[in-house]
Amino acid sequence: MFDTLKADINAVLERDPAARSKTEVFFLYSGFKAVRSHRKASWFYKHNHKFIARWISQRSRHKTGIEIHPGATIGKGLFIDHGMGVVIGETTVIGDNCTIYQNVTLGGTGKDTGKRHPTLGNNVLVGAGAKVLGPFTVGDNARIAAGAVVLSEVPPNATAVGVPARVVKVNGIRSETLDQIHVSDPVALALCNLEHKIFVLKKEIDELKNADNKE
Repeated sequence: MFDTLKADINAVLERDPAARSKTEVFFLYSGFKAVRSHRKASWFYKHNHKFIARWISQRSRHKTGIEIHPGATIGKGLFIDHGMGVVIGETTVIGDNCTIYQNVTLGGTGKDTGKRHPTLGNNVLVGAGAKVLGPFTVGDNARIAAGAVVLSEVPPNATAVGVPARVVKVNGIRSETLDQIHVSDPVALALCNLEHKIFVLKKEIDELKNADNKE
């Protein structure tokens, strides 16, 4: 437990340029407080003390604005930045060294039973306002862009963008940046290219018309 909490603190220090010290993170960071409370709640949940587990998780929710069901499984080094409005469902599984921003939902669709919530691999980033809904896997090193709504599997080393989310391969290379906004959207790029081609063709047609009129 001590090693896990240490990894959680270090995750904040490594990924948040505003974090100044371990003391500041331990006492003042709502995301860290929520994860710390979850680890206690999870222990009680696994030992069949469900009421105590839910009491701890709901108390943490009122204090931090972050709701993590005690049944969720969370690896070490989770960084919940800002955190307000984050919801993590009961059967969610989160790997090591993941980053989650505010207003993220790791939830269900309402049509599944048993495993109802997503599984995140290691080193996954979920941008602000993103919704990941359903019992599928988001692979290692994947990135979910801000505002995306993900309803199906995301392969490792890929990025999901849009509503509903489209999957974009990122050359099989893990991205070290925490940029949630500037991610490649191939559909938008294709539309821009088509728009440019239409502009060029229209210009050529106008030139041909002007030439005919002169004759």
